[in-house]
Amino acid sequence: MAAVIRMPEVLAGMSEATLLAWHVAPGDEVSAGQPLAEIETDKAAVDFEADRAGVVADLLVGDGEQVAVGTPILVLAGPGQSAEAALAEARGGAADPEDRDGPEDRDGPAAAAPVTAEQPGRRFSTPLVRKLARERGIDLATVTGTGPGGRVVRRDLDRHVRLGEPPVGVAAPAPDHDAQSARTERVAAAMPATLTTTTAPTAPTLPAPTALSAPAAGYTDIPHSGMRRTIARRLTESKNTVPHFYLVADCRVDALLELRRTIKEDPAAPVTPSVNDFVVKAAAAAFQEVPEANVIWTPDAIRRFNQVSIAVAVALDDGLVTPVIHDVDRRSLTDVSRTMADLVARARAGRLKQAELEGGSFTVSNLGMYGIERFAAIINPPHSGILAVGAASRRPVVGDDGTLSATTMMTVTLSGDHRALDGALGARWLRAFQKIIENPMRILL
Repeated sequence: MAAVIRMPEVLAGMSEATLLAWHVAPGDEVSAGQPLAEIETDKAAVDFEADRAGVVADLLVGDGEQVAVGTPILVLAGPGQSAEAALAEARGGAADPEDRDGPEDRDGPAAAAPVTAEQPGRRFSTPLVRKLARERGIDLATVTGTGPGGRVVRRDLDRHVRLGEPPVGVAAPAPDHDAQSARTERVAAAMPATLTTTTAPTAPTLPAPTALSAPAAGYTDIPHSGMRRTIARRLTESKNTVPHFYLVADCRVDALLELRRTIKEDPAAPVTPSVNDFVVKAAAAAFQEVPEANVIWTPDAIRRFNQVSIAVAVALDDGLVTPVIHDVDRRSLTDVSRTMADLVARARAGRLKQAELEGGSFTVSNLGMYGIERFAAIINPPHSGILAVGAASRRPVVGDDGTLSATTMMTVTLSGDHRALDGALGARWLRAFQKIIENPMRILL
C-alpha cells in the first residue's frame, strides 16, 4: 500500500520549513529510521527519518523549497508495488489542485492537503508555488518545471519572472500610430514654408544646464534563510507578548579565574572548563537553591521542573541556535564542559538532533568573548528567563572599609518573564547565582 509522506512539524509551533536536500531518489529502497531528507528549522538543519519501509515512488518537493507543514513531499510504494501504481493510489482520482484550497488558505490542518493528479494544461506544484503564481498573475501552464517529474518549483517561478514575461491578461502597450501621425501633421503645419534670414543677429541659444542626479547607493539583497525568518518571527513574538523585566548584578570572579587556572595547570585534569561552563553549572546550582524559579509559563498553569536543563546560545554564520544541556544539576563540571563542546561543534556543523533543541526553562547567552561588558538579551520562548553574561574585566571597587582596590568583575543581566517570575523571585535567584559564582568551589561539590 502506498504511503504519502508529509512535511513534518519538526519543532512545536512551526508552520513551514525548508527542505534543504534529499538523501534518497526515486527507486531507492528505504527502511524505518533511515534519513530521507535534511530539513532546515529555525534552530538547525535536522535529518527527517522514515517511519516505515518502502520504495521511493516519487519526490514531490525539490531541494531548497520552503513548504507548509503537512504538505506531501514524498510517495513510498509498498512491498511489491510499482511506482506507477503507488502514484496512482496516492493521487486517488482527487480533484485538480488549482480547484482546492492549499494549506495556507484553510483554517483546518495542513495535513489534509492531497496529492493530486496532473490535468491537461496544468503543472504539478507545491501550495506555496500556486499561491505565489496567483499573487503574480502567472499561469503555471506557461512555466517550465525543473523539479522531479517536471514539477514547477519556486526557482522555476522566479526564473519565469526574471525573463520578463508579462502577467496573465496584461499585454504590452502597442504604439498608437494614429496619434503619432496627428502630432507629426500639427508640427509640420506650424513650421514656415521657407527659412529667411533676419537683419538683426539673434543671441545664441545656450543649452540648459544638465541636472546632476545623486548616484544610486549600492546594496546587495541577501535572501532570508528559513532560520533567519523564524528567528525574526519568534523573537518579535517574544518582545510583543512576553512582559520582560531586567535585573543586573556585578559578580567578583577572581576566585573563579584562579580555580580555572589551577585546573588548567593540573596534568591530571581531563578537560579545562570554560568560564561559560562555570556559569552554566552555577545557574543550575542557583535553581536548586531557588526551585520556584525553575518554571515556564503555559496557558493553563505555571510548569515547575524537577530537573534543571539549560540552553546555551551558540552563534552561527547565519543565525543563532540554543542547544539544551539536559539535567545540568546531575552532571559534573567536566561532563558539562564535554557536552557543551560537542553541542557547539555539531551546532556549527548543522547536525543537532531534535531532542537537543527542546526542553529546559532557562537560557545562558555569553558575549564576554567579544569584549561586551553588559547587555540585555531577549527571552527565548517558552523559557522564562535568559542570563546575559558580559566580559570579566578589572574594575576599581571600594571595600567596606573605604579602601580602593582593583577586582575582576563580571556583569550579568537577567531577563525574566513576568508572567512566570516576579521581580522578588528573580532577585532571589540572581542573588543565589552571584554567591555561587563568587565562591566557585560550591560548583565542584
